[in-house]
Amino acid sequence: MIVKIILSLVVLVNGTFAVIFIRDLAKHKSGIMKEPGNPILLAISSFLIFLLSTFGISDFAISTVLYPKAKWVDDRKLPGTLNTQCVIPVAAMALAYISSINVGIATLVIPIVAQVIGAYASPRFVVKLPVKSIKKFLSAGLFIAAALILAGKFGIYPSGGDATELVGFKLVLLGILSLIYGALNNIGIGSYALTMATVYALGLNPGAAFPIMMGACTFSVPIGSMQFVKLDSYSRKITLFTSTFGVLGVLVAAFFVKSMNVSALQWVVAVVIIYSAVTMLLSIKKEN
Repeated sequence: MIVKIILSLVVLVNGTFAVIFIRDLAKHKSGIMKEPGNPILLAISSFLIFLLSTFGISDFAISTVLYPKAKWVDDRKLPGTLNTQCVIPVAAMALAYISSINVGIATLVIPIVAQVIGAYASPRFVVKLPVKSIKKFLSAGLFIAAALILAGKFGIYPSGGDATELVGFKLVLLGILSLIYGALNNIGIGSYALTMATVYALGLNPGAAFPIMMGACTFSVPIGSMQFVKLDSYSRKITLFTSTFGVLGVLVAAFFVKSMNVSALQWVVAVVIIYSAVTMLLSIKKEN
């Protein structure tokens, strides 16, 4: 019963974003294909980014590296694009993978609601940030993503415990941190890996942690993304391609490619992410 309610809410919330997005596309249909980005390359990159994302390689990190280099979106609209582009693919992941809920109700609901609040409140501040500040936040996000990848590679990533619910201070802490993660998501610092590290560190077992991580992302990201659409602070073209070809990548990963050896690829991604973060910080220094 709980699973059906969660999945129904996933469809409702993400469907609402889809309606708002489609209306915005219709309103600006004459200019969408004039936005930067080769359609063939966008289709290929969207497919690959979200195929890899399904196996745990951050779409935020890859996109933050790729889009500025390809000049597909300017720095000011990059945080909004990182969020809007992943709404539909992440919803597809949630619908494909949330098959059981083995976690206390309060432990599931509190971080989801907290991330939604953080995601809803922050976009109006993000769009007013100076470009240099946005670059600094994006660099920090890249370093965090690389650190979490390397932590996993060196075996120092928290592995979780046996708990299926949190109470008292741990539950309050999870709620506060989830609120912050929801806000950080909108500046380009992906919340998924941070949420995963937190719930594992607090002692939840992986089976209980997964619905929290996926639920928090699939509810908070569309809420924040609706604000970015209304504020006209995202790339319509990129989001259109990821909402189609990105979903195809998710479905291929979920239903056809049952497993993928991403170990070597994670090393490459970590190196590229760190290099890009350093390059971004150096570009800020040159502008001073």
